[in-house]
Amino acid sequence: MFTGIIEQTGRVVSLKPHGGVQRLTVECPGVAGQLREGDSLAISGVCLTALDVNEQFFHADLAAETLARTTLTQLAPGTLVNLELPTAAGAPLGGHIVQGHVDGTGTLLSLVPVQPQESAEFDPATTDWRMTIRIPESLFPYMVPKGSVAIEGISLTIAATDIPRGGETIEIAVLPLTWTRTNLHALSPGTAVNLEADILIKSAVLRAPTSEFDLTESWLIANGY
Repeated sequence: MFTGIIEQTGRVVSLKPHGGVQRLTVECPGVAGQLREGDSLAISGVCLTALDVNEQFFHADLAAETLARTTLTQLAPGTLVNLELPTAAGAPLGGHIVQGHVDGTGTLLSLVPVQPQESAEFDPATTDWRMTIRIPESLFPYMVPKGSVAIEGISLTIAATDIPRGGETIEIAVLPLTWTRTNLHALSPGTAVNLEADILIKSAVLRAPTSEFDLTESWLIANGY
């Protein structure tokens, strides 16, 4: 299990066929030195197994299911990826519960600074940002204002959504630290991003009665949320 608090970014070295799978090689001094063969880690929100580990690099094999459901097949040499080690039992949950099981991919529409760039005080590392993501229809029920979502493995809060009004986007307020320490600053509009809906919201929606049901605070409390 993860919490969506990114420890560092790594850089893709290669993605090549390796028998019946695709083998990903990532350069990441720091995280690589903490891994052992067979350890799990999240790469841009995807839970994978570390292989052939040394102090500078690790490898991971991508099965057909992973390639079909995530953006990892699009990784090119030099691409930045977000890295997170599993959360130890009893450790603080800094973000929200993230499984590393990607539900689908969305599209980055925009990531713009809240402070005007022409301002004399503008500094990309000290201003907050507003991110807009197009969401696939299958994830619409789980996109709740003020709810959590993992984007590229990052635990983020949905600031606004136009889905109830027939739209297909969510907006995220991105703090300067998040913009600086993750791969968000390297993404361009049109980039596909990995999405994982909050498992608690998914459980609530899937357990809810299907006919004319409104998800309310009283229902959540009565059902243990």
